[in-house]
Amino acid sequence: MLQTVSPAQTAAVHPDEWAARVQLAACYRIFALLGWTEMIYNHITLRVPGSATGGEKHFLINPFGLHYNEVTASNLVKVNLAGDILDGSKHPINPAGYVLHSTIHGGVAGAHCVMHTHTTAGVAVASLASGLSQSNFYSAQLHGMVATHDFEGITIHAEEGPRVVASIGTRQAVILKNHGLLSWGQTLPQAFAVLWTLQRACEIQLATQSMGAPLPVPEAIAAKCTRDALQFDPKHGGGQDVFDALVRQVDRIDDSYKN
Repeated sequence: MLQTVSPAQTAAVHPDEWAARVQLAACYRIFALLGWTEMIYNHITLRVPGSATGGEKHFLINPFGLHYNEVTASNLVKVNLAGDILDGSKHPINPAGYVLHSTIHGGVAGAHCVMHTHTTAGVAVASLASGLSQSNFYSAQLHGMVATHDFEGITIHAEEGPRVVASIGTRQAVILKNHGLLSWGQTLPQAFAVLWTLQRACEIQLATQSMGAPLPVPEAIAAKCTRDALQFDPKHGGGQDVFDALVRQVDRIDDSYKN
């Protein structure tokens, strides 16, 4: 379903790149469906398969100025790690998105997809001195998986890059302090599963703290929950089933992202 190829694109775009474009465009529509949008800001980026780039690190990013509901497979912008637009796109890219995402694509092994949001719950938890609380079903599934990075302002300065990479290490769920949430994955569905879990953890923490002090989950139980949570594991689909279900929801509403 996600590998639908437009006849007009077939001659110009490698089939593997086109499949990546369709998958990423679908994800933008899913974010819009879930309300994970911030006007025209924030980004989801996806590496173009090496089969289509000759091994070069190219990635796809949303055109700056378009709402997520306007993103399609054909208007995604292909760039390299230096920020050069490679596909002749008429659209600009957001420097704040390019700097952060290219840093992670280039510096974190296995970061095939990177997602970043400014949801209310995510920014609220990122703005707490205590950060994410290990106090609910979802945060307990992220034991040892969450990195934090100190706020340094708008992410347009390349010199912050090495510090971002050092902060992340190998942890796929990232809280950018005072800023928002980020995830990365070996696949797009895996990155989505991580971000969805982190987002739910933040939403529930926000609701809990509005009523009183959260009930902590013991360290050993949280570690067990994370071991038992198979949704992030590529051997068990790595979130593919959830992502496919949401694509079907989007298709029922508007499948123009495939264009």
